Amino acid sequence: MSVKSFRQAINEALRDEMHRDPTVVLLGEDIAGGMGARGAQDAWGGVLGATKGLLNEFGRGRVFDTPISESAFIGAAGGAAVTGLRPVAQLMFVDFFGVCGDQIFNQIAKFRYMFGGTAKTPVVIRTLCGAGVRAASQHSQMLYPVFTHFPGLKVAVPSSPYEAKGLLTQAIRDDDPVVFFEHKAMFDDTGEVPDKPYAIPFGEARIVCEGGDVTLVALGRMVGFAKTAADRLAKDGIQCTVIDPRTTSPLDTETILASVRSTGRLVVIDEAHPRCGMAADIASLVAEEAFNSLKAPIRKVTPPHCPVPFAPELEDAYIPGPDDIEQAVRAIVRERADA
Repeated sequence: MSVKSFRQAINEALRDEMHRDPTVVLLGEDIAGGMGARGAQDAWGGVLGATKGLLNEFGRGRVFDTPISESAFIGAAGGAAVTGLRPVAQLMFVDFFGVCGDQIFNQIAKFRYMFGGTAKTPVVIRTLCGAGVRAASQHSQMLYPVFTHFPGLKVAVPSSPYEAKGLLTQAIRDDDPVVFFEHKAMFDDTGEVPDKPYAIPFGEARIVCEGGDVTLVALGRMVGFAKTAADRLAKDGIQCTVIDPRTTSPLDTETILASVRSTGRLVVIDEAHPRCGMAADIASLVAEEAFNSLKAPIRKVTPPHCPVPFAPELEDAYIPGPDDIEQAVRAIVRERADA
């Protein structure tokens, strides 16, 4: 396998699927560049360059810029999906979802249900998320819990270049709408990625490492932080299982519950806001389904319930890190020892 960046993995998945299926089209703000004028074409490739090179390869009939109107182009993507295309629309930052919420939540998410299962809506909404790049509170949120809340939407949160390519491939091939979250701070992360196309099935969690003392469930960028904390803890004899759900809808509840029933302890790590987030949802699931297996209270590691700060020192303090995860694990291990 080749070593590729998160950005390259996304680009490769898009290219592979556009070659495989002529109905796949890309649309969004600044994903092509040039605006049809003479001079430089393919100037941007999106705000972080993930679609760069695809314009010259597939042309403006399949890679095209849109006006700065999220309601218009997300609505257009939904309409294109139900009439035979497989559009991949880039919502530049997930924080802008409020502008096109009706198109996503009341239309795209409900087409299959409203038409009695006869309407397929194979649309992918790629969107940037996450803190850590000094983009301030209007461009830095982790809002996948909002989309997970709505029936009819599938939600993917890749944690590495390998997951990014495989999950995006699956998203494009899926007949249901998928919201695909790409963490801005991970675009230069590298890892081994197969050169050939592959798809990762939705609803199948990845077990990053296994241990018998504590289960760590982490999402997106937090998976790497959880693995770092688990490696540190292993040096002191505390063995952790780290689970990467990969998708929040569908959620692989079986893998999570099986691990907690084995370890008896759970720490959930989530960069989203703590109220009504995935950490709370997973903690509730385990409390309902595996309470008798717990040896200590469930711990959640999340940011504080406040907007993402712009000041670098405050933003760094806001984001959960390996130290926070390690402290949470040590605390629940001590609770059992002190009982």
